[in-house]
Amino acid sequence: MPSSRVLFFTDPHPYQAAIRAAEAEVFVTTEGEYRAEMTQIDLHRLWIQRGWEILPRVFHSAASAKRSPIVFLDDGNQRTIRRSGRERSSGAIIIDGVGTRHHDRGRGPRASMSLTPEDLVEAGRAINARALAPSPVTHLVRPEPALMARLLLVHDDAARVAKTALTRLPQPEVARPLERALIDAMIKCLTSAPLETRATTRRHAEIIAWLEDLLAANRDRPLYLAEICATTGVSERTLRVCCHEHLGMGPVRYLWLRRMHLARATLIRADPASASVTSIATDHGFWELGRFSVEYRTLFGESPSVSLRGPPDDRGVAVNTHLAYKGPNLHSTRRRAYQMTSRF
Repeated sequence: MPSSRVLFFTDPHPYQAAIRAAEAEVFVTTEGEYRAEMTQIDLHRLWIQRGWEILPRVFHSAASAKRSPIVFLDDGNQRTIRRSGRERSSGAIIIDGVGTRHHDRGRGPRASMSLTPEDLVEAGRAINARALAPSPVTHLVRPEPALMARLLLVHDDAARVAKTALTRLPQPEVARPLERALIDAMIKCLTSAPLETRATTRRHAEIIAWLEDLLAANRDRPLYLAEICATTGVSERTLRVCCHEHLGMGPVRYLWLRRMHLARATLIRADPASASVTSIATDHGFWELGRFSVEYRTLFGESPSVSLRGPPDDRGVAVNTHLAYKGPNLHSTRRRAYQMTSRF
């Protein structure tokens, strides 16, 4: 059954958990008060998602094999972002390869749409007599400006209806034409120009993928640069180049940032009766506890002890049951992240 909802967040962890058609990790790179919004619409075949965040971050995502997503910037006037080491402009669409992984840098509004691979093939043949078979390689397409403008307009209309005209959406004469218009605009954009890919960037993407695999396999312990280079067989210089290209920072900074976010996630989930800040900090490779506490407060806006002592109902979000999430605010105040949910 079709559905829509608007989610508001004050913490990146429930934000990343709510993202669909991909597994995602969000690593905020600067201090400040995190805010994000996400609008999700499920039609009969098409999934729509759009949102924004106000703090710079690295967004690591792995595309699902069950959906064929496209990603684009939903503000024609916004600056370019960097995705997997390349600049992406507001006039371009990214077609994620099956199971591919990416790192996005930047902030601001962005949007995505997805069909199942079978529905994408069927729609391509029906609308433009061109099969859009899933690919293991990510492509970029630059549609004709008029077609891109049409896609942005229809996508914006769908989000506005989901937010402000919910009483109209249950009507089949509204939902089905809206879905047809969105799929039509999407397919015409994807088939209006050649697909672009660059072999020169794939080698660096492979190296970053090796890095992420190694980090994922060792989530329970800290990793250091020398060990990573020895395990992957990649030189320190090459790893630095790839990290700056894809992540906007060196490998040491990225490793530190990941460990800080993992430590925070552990503190939030831990039982304060049996866990301590000291044990969790040292488990994640932070041995200078005073420095850890200062850097933690600077990055997340609260002390580690406050994260550990947070009440149980502050520690997560249950998306399927639409429970609210309360994320951290400056000092020890908790601010509620909330959502508005509707059913077609």
